[in-house]
Amino acid sequence: MATSQQQGDIESRRGGEKPAVGRGWVSWLVPLIVVVNIVVFVVEMYVNDCPRQIRNFGGAQQRCVARFLGRFSFQPLSENPLFGPSSSTLEKMGGLNWSRVYNDHQGWRLISCIWLYAGLIHLLVSVISLILIGVRLEQNFGFVRICIIYLLSGFGGSVLSSLFIRNAISVGASGALFGLLGAMLSELITNWSIYANKAAALVSLLFVVLINLAVGILPHVDNFAHIGGFLTGILLGFVLLPRPQFGWLERANLPPGVRAQSKYKPHQYILWVISLSLLIAGFTVGLIMLFRGVNGYDRCHWCRYLNCVPTSSWSCNEG
Repeated sequence: MATSQQQGDIESRRGGEKPAVGRGWVSWLVPLIVVVNIVVFVVEMYVNDCPRQIRNFGGAQQRCVARFLGRFSFQPLSENPLFGPSSSTLEKMGGLNWSRVYNDHQGWRLISCIWLYAGLIHLLVSVISLILIGVRLEQNFGFVRICIIYLLSGFGGSVLSSLFIRNAISVGASGALFGLLGAMLSELITNWSIYANKAAALVSLLFVVLINLAVGILPHVDNFAHIGGFLTGILLGFVLLPRPQFGWLERANLPPGVRAQSKYKPHQYILWVISLSLLIAGFTVGLIMLFRGVNGYDRCHWCRYLNCVPTSSWSCNEG
């Protein structure tokens, strides 16, 4: 009876807020990632040195953007409309390229690419998204679990991207960011009973995810990184973000002889086992396929429409 009343109290909390589970954490990992991203972008522009590239390789009609910045100025907008470096600079600094990973055995690019950005606009969008999504998660679950989700989701996005996209350089933390969105979704599902406005929260989150995935079917957007990161994040959320039952948290206050509840509910244990198994299997199969040179489109012809849908306004020639 006491357990039933406690559960009812949790579900009636205002606005679907989570009950306090231990103490909250101060978010420092997300601000640190933001700072690192900014520093790396500054280094990108220093290495790029647009004036030198224009002198050596550009035509007389080409001009750097924001030339007052000197070697930190941006490539011509006709080459990079995002106000950033050249593709050769991104490749030099660790951008994801299938040929480099497979032929040159540079597997480290699967991680290095998530710290690089194609331009200032790309950086700003990613940093704002990271702050909006990541701070709340880190405050609730701590930096260790969020760091694992961020890095492994970025890695998962890179693996899936490399299996399908061979003729382009991919950079950015979009896979990692989609992983955080996926973790938010699985956290909502596995901790379903502690939310009051659970249906509204689920619909809102799914709407945000679907809108962002829909943007990914535009040309020059690596939607495979989005999808790979999102799927990885969902599975990691089931593994890392289940909350203990309230009755287990209050076990110290139970009368003598009263048995405490199990720490987690049966469905949380089931989802944990299934998700961990799928994670291990997915990474194993994906990496084996990647380093054997398997082209994902040979196994899934229709998957090209997940990354770009051709229209009368644009064509899709990635892959």
